[in-house]
Amino acid sequence: MACSLLPCAVVAVLLLVLPSPSAGDPDLLQDICVADLTSAVKVNGFACKAAATEEDFYFKGLGAAGNTSSNTYGAVVTAANVEKVPGLNTLGVSMSRIDYAPGGLNPPHTHPRATEMVFVLQGALDVGFITTGNKLLAKTISAGDVFVFPRGLVHFQKNNGDSPAAVISAFNSHLPGTQSLATALFAASPEVPDGVLTKAFQVGTKEVEKIKSRLAPKKS
Repeated sequence: MACSLLPCAVVAVLLLVLPSPSAGDPDLLQDICVADLTSAVKVNGFACKAAATEEDFYFKGLGAAGNTSSNTYGAVVTAANVEKVPGLNTLGVSMSRIDYAPGGLNPPHTHPRATEMVFVLQGALDVGFITTGNKLLAKTISAGDVFVFPRGLVHFQKNNGDSPAAVISAFNSHLPGTQSLATALFAASPEVPDGVLTKAFQVGTKEVEKIKSRLAPKKS
């Protein structure tokens, strides 16, 4: 049914002035805002430094494979975010390279501020994400394939092959953030109380303490 002129005009105005939900970082308000990573000023993003150079927009760290033996998971992430490329500040994009040894796992985690798209450089991976309705959407992807992990949803990648694998990840945030479920729950500081974890996972205190000991940060 057609609406009358006044109600339609009110709706049109509301649609124009009300803020719309954003799936990524907010729009920038200037050409560039190179992050001053030394500044003590804390804002929703990084403070802008006074002078910018071309080096603020340059990074060559994604060209070489990462050291997959550096952790027990057999997978390593090399990030090209605002902390590595200060010129990305406020631009709403970043990238990473992830390398996987045979059997390597990028364990279940979330990116609270970004959707992720991976492009497979080499090898094959079993990937998937879990919806808030606890439905797993999973697929095996190989070189040249793309897969998307929606913002904030738990996801993973696993190399079940006999050879190394690698992907390039793209994010719609200059600093997407990563929260590993296992580390967040079992290696938090201060610790999550054992009583919370034993009840949540329906296991005993010994099992919880065993997991905590394995995930505890290594002392230098």
